[in-house]
Amino acid sequence: MFLFKASKMKKIVSSLIFLVVFGFFGLAQPPKGMGQSDPAAKKILDGVSAKFKTFKSIQANFKIVIENNVGKVIGTKTGIVYLKGTKYRISVAKGQEVFCDGNNVWTYTKADNEVVISKLDAGNNTITPQKLFTNFYDKDFLYKLNGEAAGKQEIELTPIDKTKPFYKVLVNVDKKSQIIASTKVFEKAGNRYTSSVGAMNTSAVLPDAQFVFDVKKYPSVNVEDNR
Repeated sequence: MFLFKASKMKKIVSSLIFLVVFGFFGLAQPPKGMGQSDPAAKKILDGVSAKFKTFKSIQANFKIVIENNVGKVIGTKTGIVYLKGTKYRISVAKGQEVFCDGNNVWTYTKADNEVVISKLDAGNNTITPQKLFTNFYDKDFLYKLNGEAAGKQEIELTPIDKTKPFYKVLVNVDKKSQIIASTKVFEKAGNRYTSSVGAMNTSAVLPDAQFVFDVKKYPSVNVEDNR
């Protein structure tokens, strides 16, 4: 999905970061024969989309909890994500950093002291903020409003493409702020990934240099340039 190098789990985790932080779904009608989505859910998601598009930059803390099929926690990821226009940066605590200046992507793995450089892939298999801003999910899901509790509106999404590695996503929207508070992805293999956003600054001052990997700051780093 995204640009984490090593394992499937890392790829899923990185995708989930975008789903929860940049998660807005300006969803159009699904293809014919696939059923119809819930208009009430669409209204909420369209509101989330419109609200998010007013933000010029974002800095947010995130947490991802990974559970197995019986609900036992098998992993936790925390970190910070930054977004400015087409640029983004993900910093995972004690793990990886991903930098993107809108053209190039640097994926740094701390354990290996290695950075992999690639061109930003505009293909269909890569999630980027650019795609999210152009309704990347507009034909990918059916969705319905499950209900509301404690100021949160829960929307259930099911992928139209049944070959996806997951079968359901629960999205919790804060009714007052119109911001996604958390998502929970149910993988066919049994694992569940709950992503939540903590403190979010929607007017952060983020210099362009923050989205470029500076090799000088990483002594003896091994560089693999795949551009």
